[in-house]
Amino acid sequence: MNHAQQARRAYGAARTGTITPRTAEYDAFARVTARLDAPRTGGAEDYPQLAGALHDNCRLWLALARDLVSDGNRLPEDVRLRLIALAGFVQTHTAQVLRDEAEAAPLIDVNRAIMRGLSSERQVA
Repeated sequence: MNHAQQARRAYGAARTGTITPRTAEYDAFARVTARLDAPRTGGAEDYPQLAGALHDNCRLWLALARDLVSDGNRLPEDVRLRLIALAGFVQTHTAQVLRDEAEAAPLIDVNRAIMRGLSSERQVA
């Protein structure tokens, strides 16, 4: 293990004690997006991994939608409504990807946009 890997490992361990909700959300989106964007051969052998990543992405968006409709959510109403609409898009588009009627790229793009928003909020906060 080189010094950079050791530093990442040590930093990652120290960071877990100071994770904010925004950081946790960013990390969840980063993990599922990486799985959605994993290189594939395009063959049938890739389907189980893609389906698993799509399923986890849907679960993440459903959890986000549940939070958005909760009374304790402090985001402005217009932002909440737009994110709920995106959650609906994710569900619909995922079904199309699973039926091989669409590509996963738009889902990846949406997730990355959310990650950029979460990242900018982390820097400001």
